[in-house]
Amino acid sequence: MSDAYERERQNNNRLAELSSKVTALRGVTIDIYDNARSQDVIDNTSDTFSSMSASLKGSAGRLGRMAATGNKVAILKLAGIISAGAIGLWILWGLLLRIF
Repeated sequence: MSDAYERERQNNNRLAELSSKVTALRGVTIDIYDNARSQDVIDNTSDTFSSMSASLKGSAGRLGRMAATGNKVAILKLAGIISAGAIGLWILWGLLLRIF
C-alpha cells in the first residue's frame, strides 16, 4: 500500500512540475504575441507618418506653384494658411504645456 502511495505522490509532484512548465511556456507565448503586436503597431505608425509626409510635401509643392503664378488671391491664401498653421501650433504648444 505504501508503494502505491509513493507512486501517487511522485505522479503528483511531476504533474505539478509539468503544470509550472506549461504556465511558464504560456507566459512566454503571450509575451511573444504582445511583442509582435507592438511591432505591428510601430510599423503601421511608421507607414502612416510616411504617407502623411508625402502628402505634406505634395501640398507644399502645390502651394508653391500656386504662389509662383503671382496670383494675389493665391498669395493671400498661402499667407493665411501659414499664419493659421503657426497660430494652431502655438495654441497646441500652450495646451501641451498646461497638461504636462
